[in-house]
Amino acid sequence: MIVLNLSCDQGHQFEGWFASRNAFGDQVAKGMVNCTHCQSAAVTAMPSGPHVRRVRHDNNSNEHPGSELNADNSAVQMPAPEVARQLFASLAAMARSAENVGLKFPEEARRIHYNEAPARTIRGIASSDETRELMEEGILVLPALVPPENETH
Repeated sequence: MIVLNLSCDQGHQFEGWFASRNAFGDQVAKGMVNCTHCQSAAVTAMPSGPHVRRVRHDNNSNEHPGSELNADNSAVQMPAPEVARQLFASLAAMARSAENVGLKFPEEARRIHYNEAPARTIRGIASSDETRELMEEGILVLPALVPPENETH
């Protein structure tokens, strides 16, 4: 079972529980996933930040190679490299479908947030200070490295 952060084409955000990411994709394709706010069927999964766990490096550890420690110090198996590839593929797909507003990203994100422009997914360029200011205003942004052009167009 996985929990995905979802967003509709009207900018509403909510979460959904699915058996797997593939199950989510299948249900969206069949029109079975709807926004909890406006019932729109144009739903996409938002990227989720990874949960980082500390790794014990002492010689007294009973952990197995490739595992990390959970909050209760029990070993948790590290995810396969396929997870990183899936995350990159999801980010690239989102970038392809987002409107590129370039250097006007901070301005356009504010306009959307304050309902001065139509809600939509955008991408663009913002400095770390601009990104911090947007987040402090409660504007959801995902700072990410830009995938190569051939991955986004």
